[in-house]
Amino acid sequence: MTHSSQAQAPTAEAKGSGTGNAGWLTRYTDAVMNTFGTPSRVLVRGSGAHVWDADGQEYIDLLAGIAVNCLGHAHPAIVEAVSTQISTLGHVSNFFTTPAQVGLAEELVRLTFPDHPAHDSRVFLANSGTEANEAAFKIARRHGGSRRPRVLALQDAFHGRTMGALALTYKAAYREPFEPLPGGVEFIPAGDVEALRTALGPDVAALVVEPIQGEAGVRELPAGYLEAARELTEAAGALLIIDEVQTGMGRTGAWMAHHLLAPGIVPDVVTLAKGLGGGVPIGAVVASGQAAALLEPGQHGTTFGGNPVACAAALAVIGTIRSQSLLERVQQLGSAWSRQLAAVDGVDQVRGRGLLLGVGLEDGLPPAAEIAAALADRGFIVNAPRPDTIRLAPPFILSDDDARAFTTTLSEVLARALSEKAGS
Repeated sequence: MTHSSQAQAPTAEAKGSGTGNAGWLTRYTDAVMNTFGTPSRVLVRGSGAHVWDADGQEYIDLLAGIAVNCLGHAHPAIVEAVSTQISTLGHVSNFFTTPAQVGLAEELVRLTFPDHPAHDSRVFLANSGTEANEAAFKIARRHGGSRRPRVLALQDAFHGRTMGALALTYKAAYREPFEPLPGGVEFIPAGDVEALRTALGPDVAALVVEPIQGEAGVRELPAGYLEAARELTEAAGALLIIDEVQTGMGRTGAWMAHHLLAPGIVPDVVTLAKGLGGGVPIGAVVASGQAAALLEPGQHGTTFGGNPVACAAALAVIGTIRSQSLLERVQQLGSAWSRQLAAVDGVDQVRGRGLLLGVGLEDGLPPAAEIAAALADRGFIVNAPRPDTIRLAPPFILSDDDARAFTTTLSEVLARALSEKAGS
């Protein structure tokens, strides 16, 4: 059979659509590439820290799009900023700039390097954390050239899945289908100062680290490591690149996690995304000193990066965090909640800072993915980055009542699992 230009795609009705989860998921599998597997539910609406699926079931969202929706869903400040901006000016090419783009770049310099001269720093605006890490990788290459072909990253690191970012990502299952990847990347044990000291040399362009490794189970670099990394990279002439995609923009109770873990250090490059736009796609590279001037005209670019709508959303996020004292709220809730979660039977430890928490499960319990599924059935959205860890990264506006409700439900779910284990 031949297809003409007049041929029409099948309608939803012809494909047996439904308005519930089952109908939408059937259509999903027929239309969307299988890069994530089939989703468990179809979400149709959100308000604050709550979302609803296509069957009308309500959930408390303790994942926030994986640390993205820092102000929750449908926050009026973001709605207002985006609506106003897109009704005024939605997009311009890079032949031009906009007040929103310039204003955001200035804010990010101040937030990232608060005690560093602003005139010494520059920002590149992208569309995601992966894009930000791609740009950071290119900065490392520009710094190193042929004389410094090596780039160091940490074991268990996750920096994205495009080719450059993937080269910095440790997990073999992500890397191997796409090899050969950009070369020169070497992985060293996370938190091991002596391993870093041994690996560094005059042929190393950069060290790339996450201050808290989210995909590794929310594992914080040990005290003193970032300070040592700064001292050693500086001595070796290598850049220190800190990936704050998941940990930045207030997630840990400070604008940047490295401000908490290593106050006073000044990295060469910091990458941001996720919470930066509060749900609107945006990423950023913030560089200081020599690193800020390495990318020259024509050496990197983006069509949509720095667009005024995304920048307006990011400015609204920053303004709301400030005006509502949400950094303090994240610290207060995160500290109290960590203690409550640690007291639950079946919880081995609680890792992380602020509202980026990894709930480590005791040996012998079902895999964390099964626990996460049971929690979803009870109305809570979390995820399991490791078989022994539940990750929590909720909106900063999460209420005490919602946090307590989760703790109670987690206790019930783990108690049942422990009971079944004892009876087996």
